[in-house]
Amino acid sequence: MSPEEHQDSAPLHLDTQVVALGRPARAPGAPVNPPVTFTSTYLADGPVDYARVDNPSWGPLETVLGALEGGRALAFGSGLAAIAAVLAQVPPGGVVVSPRHAYSGTTALLADLAATGVARVRTVDLTEIDQVEEALTGAALLVAESPTNPMLEVADLPRIIAAAHEAGARVMCDNTFATPVHQQPLSLGADVVVHSVTKYLSGHSDVLLGATITPDTRQGRELHERLHAHRTSRGAIPGPMEAWLALRGVRTLGLRMARAAGSAAELARRAQGHPAVTRVRYPGSGAMLALEVTGGGEGAERVCASVRLWTHATSLGGVESQIERRRRHTAEAATVPDTLLRLSVGIEHVEDLWADLTQALDTATRP
Repeated sequence: MSPEEHQDSAPLHLDTQVVALGRPARAPGAPVNPPVTFTSTYLADGPVDYARVDNPSWGPLETVLGALEGGRALAFGSGLAAIAAVLAQVPPGGVVVSPRHAYSGTTALLADLAATGVARVRTVDLTEIDQVEEALTGAALLVAESPTNPMLEVADLPRIIAAAHEAGARVMCDNTFATPVHQQPLSLGADVVVHSVTKYLSGHSDVLLGATITPDTRQGRELHERLHAHRTSRGAIPGPMEAWLALRGVRTLGLRMARAAGSAAELARRAQGHPAVTRVRYPGSGAMLALEVTGGGEGAERVCASVRLWTHATSLGGVESQIERRRRHTAEAATVPDTLLRLSVGIEHVEDLWADLTQALDTATRP
């Protein structure tokens, strides 16, 4: 019995799905891993006529991601490409309701759409239900993140999704931070989930990749086809090697997230007592947290410059722990504190992470 057949009869746990799914058919002498198919051209009269439409290397990854989120996945060349594909489904001049704190690529793209008149954007605090409900009047799309980037605010997803549907709006939920280990937005009613596969899913800071996942419903299948058409016509496709690397990375998602999330919770607890930390933002699960520190923006930059084990970088989700002051980027929302440090916890030993973070935080209190 294949893993796929087993899943039909008894659902597999997530830790098993990431290992077992997306494998070649089982036969004597068959390879355990799918091959990488490097081609731009296919012989005529087959199911695919050109490599921009499909590649055998995408399928195994899409199988795994779809199973993890409970839907059907499409791989894209980047997380932003996946988000752009969903935003392209908004009718001209349509209203998009978006969080005031969100992935800066999303907010920059929405700002561009608003500036060119392609869409009208209403910005809300996703934790304020009344504000969200009011903004949804006449809206075409609600963009949701929970927890938000980089403030780690937690929204009541079932409630705001229900409010969006009552208003006739579709819901896109970016699940990059939580990952399907901790949250599956399709099960909460979301119409499409997007991921930066670059981050925790692939987990090794070596690929750029994105994905959309839609539910196995009539509307979900129709949206899947429109997103596939967008990917093909805009050329927003992944490379075969990137898809293969992401598949290899996602095999250890359960193990990596268990280690990283456990360390993040412990670091959040310990940071509460450090004199240089004025506020700890931790949503209660996952491997992301944020610290607000003393010494203003300069003090926060000193912390980043002083780490030796943590990686001072603008990405997240790798096996290596990463730290950054988000307001160093002009695209970041002005409501993000100047002293906020976003921390992506990796899989190093928590004692080593804490020792390095402590010595770096100590620099923020020095004159």
